[in-house]
Amino acid sequence: MTQDYKTGKISRQVAENMMNRLRENIHKPNGTHRKPFKKIPERKERGKLDVAIIGMSGRFPMANTIDEFWKNLKDEKDCIIEIPKDRWDWEELYGDPQKEPNKTNVKWGGFIDGVGDFDPLFFGISPREAELMDPQQRLLMTYIWLALEDAGYSASSLSGTNTGIFVGTGSTGYVDVMGSSNTAVEGYSSTGMLPSVGPNRMSYFLNLHGPSEPIETACSSSLVAVHRGILAMEAEGCDQAFVGGVNTITIPAGHISFSNAGMLCLDGRCKTFSNKANGYVRGEGVGMLFLKKREAAEADGDHIYAVIRGSSENHGGRANSLTAPNPKAQSELLIRAYRKAGVDPRTISYIEAHGTGTALGDPIEINGLKTAFRTLYREKEAQVQEAHCGLGSVKTNIGHLELAAGIAGLIKVILQLKHKRLVKSLHCDEINPYIDLKGSPFYVVQQSQAWKALQDPNGNTVPRRAGVSSFGFGGANAHLVIEEYLDESKVQGRRSKVPVDRPVLIVLSAKNEDRLRAYAQHLIDYLHPLALDLRPLTPRLQDVAYTLQVGREAMEERLGFIVSSINELKETLQTFIQGKEDTKNVYRGNIRRDRKALSIFAADKDMAKIIDVWVHKGKYSKLLDLWVKGVEFDWNTLHTEKKPQRISLSTYPFEKERYWIEGNADCEMRIAERGKELHPLVHENTSDFEEQRFSSTFTGDEFFFADHVIQGRRVLPGMAYLEMAKSGRRKDGWSLRREYSA
Repeated sequence: MTQDYKTGKISRQVAENMMNRLRENIHKPNGTHRKPFKKIPERKERGKLDVAIIGMSGRFPMANTIDEFWKNLKDEKDCIIEIPKDRWDWEELYGDPQKEPNKTNVKWGGFIDGVGDFDPLFFGISPREAELMDPQQRLLMTYIWLALEDAGYSASSLSGTNTGIFVGTGSTGYVDVMGSSNTAVEGYSSTGMLPSVGPNRMSYFLNLHGPSEPIETACSSSLVAVHRGILAMEAEGCDQAFVGGVNTITIPAGHISFSNAGMLCLDGRCKTFSNKANGYVRGEGVGMLFLKKREAAEADGDHIYAVIRGSSENHGGRANSLTAPNPKAQSELLIRAYRKAGVDPRTISYIEAHGTGTALGDPIEINGLKTAFRTLYREKEAQVQEAHCGLGSVKTNIGHLELAAGIAGLIKVILQLKHKRLVKSLHCDEINPYIDLKGSPFYVVQQSQAWKALQDPNGNTVPRRAGVSSFGFGGANAHLVIEEYLDESKVQGRRSKVPVDRPVLIVLSAKNEDRLRAYAQHLIDYLHPLALDLRPLTPRLQDVAYTLQVGREAMEERLGFIVSSINELKETLQTFIQGKEDTKNVYRGNIRRDRKALSIFAADKDMAKIIDVWVHKGKYSKLLDLWVKGVEFDWNTLHTEKKPQRISLSTYPFEKERYWIEGNADCEMRIAERGKELHPLVHENTSDFEEQRFSSTFTGDEFFFADHVIQGRRVLPGMAYLEMAKSGRRKDGWSLRREYSA
C-alpha cells in the first residue's frame, strides 16, 4: 500500500482498489459475505408532545379583555386609530420622510388603552421604581398573573415548581422617554430597562424555578417563545410554562424608520392578500398563555382551550436581502411542523397567516404554503379535491403587533376554535393578482362563516385543526399546529357526579376594600347574560365556587357567603357592592385588622381537629367566619371525591394608576395642571432663607392611603415617608421632616 506517512493520506489508485475489493466482498456467496457499512439514519424530530393551553389573557387595540377581543373580531371591527397624544404629537412629525429628516407621513396605529397603567404595590414594587420600569415589563407581569388565574390556579400552588416563562419582549425606547425628561439615573434604572428582567421579575415574584427568558426575533418573537416553551417541556426543562409576547409603541422612531423603508401603509389599513395591499400598520398589545403537558392537564382536570400538536422554528438564511422572505425556508418550516404533529394535511381547515399586507410579501408566503402542502399531500399519495383550508390574518383588525404579532394570531385561532367560527379577514374585496390559489387547498376567508369540522379519508369526523405562522423581518420563522380539544370524557365523567342542588361556599378576596368591591362587580359582569353570549357555555355554580376557592390567592380583604344558585350569587354580590349586605349571612374580614381575634384560635392546638369536624358536619358558616379572619384552609378537603372543574372565570381587578416618565413638553403641561408638583409624593419646594423645606398636600383618596387604615383613619404609610426622603435627597439633598398636610 502506498501511503504518505507524513500526512496519513493514501494515493487515489490505492483508494480505488480498496473500494473495488470492498464491493466484491459485499456480494460474495454465503460464507464469505460481509455486511456493508451501516447507513447513518436520518435525524429524527424531537419526541412529539401534545401541549394543552389551559390559561389565556390579553389586551389588544380597542379590547381590554379576551371577550372584547372576540367581539371585535366577530363584529369585523377595524381597530386602527390616529396616534394618541399620550405617545407623541404626530402632527409635529408629519411630513415626507424622503425629503425631510426625522419625519413620517404615517399617523396611524393600533394602540391599547392604559399602556402606562400598573398596580405596583400588588407586586411589591414601589411607585418610583414602577415609573422607571419599561411598560412591557409591567404588562408582562400583569397578564401572566391573569393567565394564571384564568387557568384556575392560585399563585401559591405554583410556588417552588419547575415552571418556565418565555416571552417575546424587547426594548421599546422608553429609555429615550426618560432621557428627554432629564430623569436622573437611579439604582433600579437598569433593571427597569433590561428585557430579561421582565420574565425574571415574574419568576421571582411567583417563586418559579423553570427557565425564565426573553425572546427577541422581531415579528416572530412571541410565536418563537411558544415554541421554546414547548421544547423546554419536551426536554423536561420545565413541567409547564407561561408563554406569550408584549409590544408597546412609546416613541416615534419606529414609525419614522419603517416609513423611510417603505414598509408602512399610508392609509393605516393592513390589506392582507388584497390587490390594494400597500404595507402594514403598527400595533401594540399583550397576550399570554399558560401551557401544560396534555396528559398532566387531563389528569388534573384542567380547563383546556386547545392543544398544540406541533411546532417548528427556522431561519430563511441567504435571501435577496436581510429583510426579504425566503419561500423555500418557509415551506420547509411548515413541512417540519406538520410532520411532527403527525396530522393529515387534508384535515387542516384554517391557516392564520403572517400576512403583513405587502404586495410582494403576501404572494411569497402563499407560495411557501402551496409548496409545503404540495409536499405533504404527495407524502400521503393524495390530491387536492377542493379548497378546504381558509386563510386569514388578525393584522387586518388590529395591525401588526410586531413582538406580539404571533401570540395575537394564536389567540385569534383559539377563540375561533372555541366558538367554532371563522371570522372575516378584512380589507380584501379583491385578491392580489400575484396570488394564485387554483388547484390548492386554500381560500381567503372573505366572509365570516361557521367553522365546519372536516372528515378524514375514512369518513371519520376529525377535530378542527389550524396552523399559525409568524415570520420575523430578520428571517427568523415559526409555525404552530393547533387542534380543537374534544377529548373531555374524563372531565365530563367526573363533573357528572357532582351534585348540582347543594349550597356552595363563595369566597372572594383582594388587597383592599376598594379592589374587593371591584372584584365583586367583575364577577357580576362575567355572569351577566350579555357577557355570557360571548361564551359557548354558562358556568355551573359548583365550578364557580371551586375555582374561587382553589384557583385564587387568598389576600387581605375577604368576603365569604353561601348561595344555592347563580342568581342568588349575583344578588348577594350586588348587595355587598351597595353596602347593604346581611351580616348574618355574609362574612367580612381583614386579616390585619382581625389578627388579634385570630390569634386566640391559632393558639388552640385542637383547632385543626375542630375544623375537620365542622367540615364533616357541614358547619360551613363557622368555617367562613374563620377564613375571612385569616385562617389558612385547604378547600380541597371539601371535594375529596367529587371535584368540580377549574374554569375560566373573572380575574383580579388591578388598580389602574398611571406610571410614566413624561417628555419635556408633556412634563411642562403636567406641571401646569398639577401645580409645582416635583414628585407624586413631593409636591412643592417651599424652602426659604432660613431652612430647606418641601410640602405635599394629599386628599386622602390616593391609593397609598386606601390600603393603610388604622382605627378607621387613613394614615400615610411608613414606606411613603421613605420614598419621599429618597426622592428629596436625590433632587436636592434635603432631609425629611415629618410634616405634611392631608
